[in-house]
Amino acid sequence: MSANIAENLDSVRTRIAAACARAGRSPESVRLVAVSKTYGPDAVRAAAAAGQRLFGENRVQEAAAKIPECPGHLEWHLVGHLQGNKAAQAARLFDWIHSVDSLQLLETLDRHAAEAGRRLQILLQINVSGERAKSGLAPEAAPAVLARANELPHLQVRGLMTIPPLAEDPETSRPVFRALRDLRDRWAAELEMDLEDLSMGMTHDLEVAIEEGATFVRVGTGLFGERPRPEKGMEPE
Repeated sequence: MSANIAENLDSVRTRIAAACARAGRSPESVRLVAVSKTYGPDAVRAAAAAGQRLFGENRVQEAAAKIPECPGHLEWHLVGHLQGNKAAQAARLFDWIHSVDSLQLLETLDRHAAEAGRRLQILLQINVSGERAKSGLAPEAAPAVLARANELPHLQVRGLMTIPPLAEDPETSRPVFRALRDLRDRWAAELEMDLEDLSMGMTHDLEVAIEEGATFVRVGTGLFGERPRPEKGMEPE
């Protein structure tokens, strides 16, 4: 398994570098989050041994069992939907949370980060496509949440995240990614905020995401292999 994961990691890094070259960007401007949901600590250790440091999980409960069994130098990102009743645990487990989708959750995380003596790195999830099945803030609701974030001392909002509609053609994702970048640029200027990061792009469309400005790409199957088909309503990574 470790050899395959190392080879897959090299392949994904090559794809990232090629996309960056086409976009006139440095490969260092894009960070790879290895989405290890449903895979055990052995898979994480294999990827870490091959040089991967950032790992993403979808579910707090799974991460709570897995993270203590993994190397201690890793950086953990929550990329799945977060319920408020799991916020205290998430604030202790994760360095970054990509999926903040309400003002209430933002304030809850700030309170729990204070209790944990931490400062969390946050991305607001924006439902650019307007799909009812997708989590995320409606674009018109985001500026008020961003403004409130400036007042919360135990969080740092670093940017935005989105998940496009599922489609076989990666180009289908491009308008969504471009719209997120445009929203980021507008809000950063209007609110005078440093919103550097865009978390967008997965295994099948990471090149398009990078061309449209992604600073995080979330890759699971491209590193660890195919998973069982997700349950209805679950968002894949």
